[in-house]
Amino acid sequence: MNSLTISSPEQSGLLHLANLNMDYAKSMGIAPERSTPKIIAADLNRLEVESLNVWYGETQALYDISLNIPQNQVTALIGPSGCGKSTFLRCLNRMNDVIETCRIEGQIWFDDTDINGSQIDVVGLRARIGMVFQKPNPFPKSIYENVAYGPRIHGLASNREDLDRIVMESLEQARLFDEVKDRLNAPGTSLSGGQQQRLCIARAIAVKPEVILMDEPCSALDPIATAGIEALIGDLKDAYTIVMVTHSMQQAARVSQKTAYFHMGQLVETGTTDQVFAEPVDARTRDYITGRIG
Repeated sequence: MNSLTISSPEQSGLLHLANLNMDYAKSMGIAPERSTPKIIAADLNRLEVESLNVWYGETQALYDISLNIPQNQVTALIGPSGCGKSTFLRCLNRMNDVIETCRIEGQIWFDDTDINGSQIDVVGLRARIGMVFQKPNPFPKSIYENVAYGPRIHGLASNREDLDRIVMESLEQARLFDEVKDRLNAPGTSLSGGQQQRLCIARAIAVKPEVILMDEPCSALDPIATAGIEALIGDLKDAYTIVMVTHSMQQAARVSQKTAYFHMGQLVETGTTDQVFAEPVDARTRDYITGRIG
């Protein structure tokens, strides 16, 4: 962990638990070293959200959210169930479009373009801003075809040799290739839960995204598989910008560089993970991360 100023016994205990979990993962050989956030020229933001409001029918789910997502960092979205963090995440690649009653106001800037504009190619957008869901959801296809599917439909491979290379590189990036290289024709659903989630990550990165959205990617996994996914996230942030919803405060403390706390549809506080966990500004943030509310 980076050097922190601890301002309460509760915060000290939480960060100590995060460190214990990381030490265990390191002993298993599956955890990355914590490092300071990568310094990006001029603090480059990959996504900029301005005055975002979301309704489901007559019910407002998000209220005037403005948040910058820094490039090549992990941004953790935390908060109680129903606070709007998953709704916010789905806005970043327009997954909420499939919900008929959903209405969105505000701007989300990606490469100087508002992704909510009517001229946006939504399929192309979702290739550039990929999604990994809460529960592993491999296609009913072979391991190979799970990864090859996206590059094939997006025309990223001109021949079988190119496709083989993309599949191998994606599985390697997802820390899965060595485990499946001799059974690429086996069903993706035959893998363990942790392997299936890494397969879904390989599937996402095979189409060369710039941003990866993760909605509680470890909630359905055991502690060992969770440690493996966290280590993988630490690797991936060097090449991708990652936005992750998590209910685990220890996980947010271990893997993210920026944290945003949501409460009842509002963005209460955001800052570096070290600052938010050690010296939260808002009492609601402090109460949540120390377990007084949840």
